[in-house]
Amino acid sequence: MNTERNLPEGFEQLEPYVESWSIAGAANRSRRRIDSSEQERVAFFNAAKELAGPALALLDQKPLDQLDDRETRLMNLILSLAHVSLAVEIQGDDEPKHAKNSRHITITRASSDFNA
Repeated sequence: MNTERNLPEGFEQLEPYVESWSIAGAANRSRRRIDSSEQERVAFFNAAKELAGPALALLDQKPLDQLDDRETRLMNLILSLAHVSLAVEIQGDDEPKHAKNSRHITITRASSDFNA
């Protein structure tokens, strides 16, 4: 059994989502959201929404270029949460319609990618 943590202490409940949602690059996060099922989005959203504030408080303690690997994975999770929260909280049942149209939009630059 692998007991190595991928995230900083205090964020253990997000460990199951690291592989699927800790994604570098806004375009990659957008694609993951589009390709995910409603069940996947809702499960991740429910697990992460209450930890967004504590995660941002932790991440704000350092400049982005000084984050370690665990902190970078946490940051990528929170950035994915921003994509997913739009789908879950705002678009809801209309998400499949929006996802269909989003497949035709290519993100070429995003401010979250400048430190990547």
